[in-house]
Amino acid sequence: MAIALSQEEYWSLFAEEETIDLAAGETVQPYPEELGCGSVREIRLRDGLQLAIANYHLHEPLTLHCPEREHPLEYSFFLSGGIRDRSFIATAGQYSLYGSGLAPVEQCEWSASERLVAVNVHIDPALFLTFWNPASTRLQPELQHLFQPDSQPYYVRSGTTTAEMQMTIQQILQCPLQGIAKRIYLESKVWELMALLIDQELQQTQNSPVIPALKPDDVDRIYYAKEILLQRFDRPPSLLELARQVGLNDCTLKRGFRQVFGKTVFGYLHEYRLEYARQLLEERRLNVSEVAQKIGFVNRSYFAAAFRKKFGLTPKEYQVRYKNSA
Repeated sequence: MAIALSQEEYWSLFAEEETIDLAAGETVQPYPEELGCGSVREIRLRDGLQLAIANYHLHEPLTLHCPEREHPLEYSFFLSGGIRDRSFIATAGQYSLYGSGLAPVEQCEWSASERLVAVNVHIDPALFLTFWNPASTRLQPELQHLFQPDSQPYYVRSGTTTAEMQMTIQQILQCPLQGIAKRIYLESKVWELMALLIDQELQQTQNSPVIPALKPDDVDRIYYAKEILLQRFDRPPSLLELARQVGLNDCTLKRGFRQVFGKTVFGYLHEYRLEYARQLLEERRLNVSEVAQKIGFVNRSYFAAAFRKKFGLTPKEYQVRYKNSA
């Protein structure tokens, strides 16, 4: 049975656990026993820069209800396990990149099917901006989307972890140094990962035409479109119908949806359906044909092929493996 908590309730459970101090600025926080087993190691590298290494296994799937809140720059690399919410999915071998700005009310979900191992970094935007040319008051246009005011929704994107990123992550996890040498080394690797992410952002921007910024009202309508899409995920409206319902033309909806969520409208829906199918298969209350029907796949063969492409197993193979590992 899935466990549902508010963000405040979740962090209050951590507060009940005794933190272990390893060194100056470095602690290990045992994962709350009510939720799972493992720990989160946190290293404060400097003011405005924090590294966390999560390694835990949940007893049951966890759903976390998060309020609207200010958000720093953040990135996470998942070595196993992953996270999803209604607008975002990242699994093993992928990363998530969040710009600064306003995080909306959202519902985040973690599966209990495998251990979660992740490297997470929080960066104060002001610290990051010290890399900018101090003589210039303007941000590099290609990266302005990473720095939204607190009143505007933040940017979020997932991507595939490259070989260079994987090497840097392993260097972080296997750092042989101690004391100040360790902190200097880890900080250099944290910035190296950020540099690789920034390079990918610049490549994406350079390979794309210049796109005008969205108006705040357009962003609200795009979030509304997402809600409609997920409420009707088994029988979704057409793009034109969806655009009419939220008061946008179809071109603005298509462009804006990709800007806000990093995917096309129906690419996003496809990912959501497959993730929901995975959850249903884990619950084992429906067979494969029933799962396919429930998520809106008319053709079972197409569902099986799409599922295997994403997860590396057919739905039946996944259900059997999950049953044996439970």
